[in-house]
Amino acid sequence: MPDNTDRTSLGLDANVVATLAYFLGWISGAILLVTERQNRFVRFHALQSVIVFGILSLAWFLFLSIPLLGWLISFILIPPVSAIVWLLLMFKAYQGERFKLPIVGDIAEQRS
Repeated sequence: MPDNTDRTSLGLDANVVATLAYFLGWISGAILLVTERQNRFVRFHALQSVIVFGILSLAWFLFLSIPLLGWLISFILIPPVSAIVWLLLMFKAYQGERFKLPIVGDIAEQRS
């Protein structure tokens, strides 16, 4: 039986918990990475969430330190990109798909 249909340690379906891994960005991903030890599907999505939204958070803070152009990028570019990626990843996880973003998905798959 594939791991995206199994129950998790929380007692919920794996696709629901994988979706929750993206709910609060890297924070919910980190919590699920620590608490879910057995389901590889959930661990993959949790780790991908930590990496993707961790990078986006760091980029946001770094660009905030650059006057004008950095602020424009921080407030005009990063939030919509984050929202689109967030919705896409939550939708794919809920559908039970192991959707991998380029580079980050490969890292998450190797380490989950």
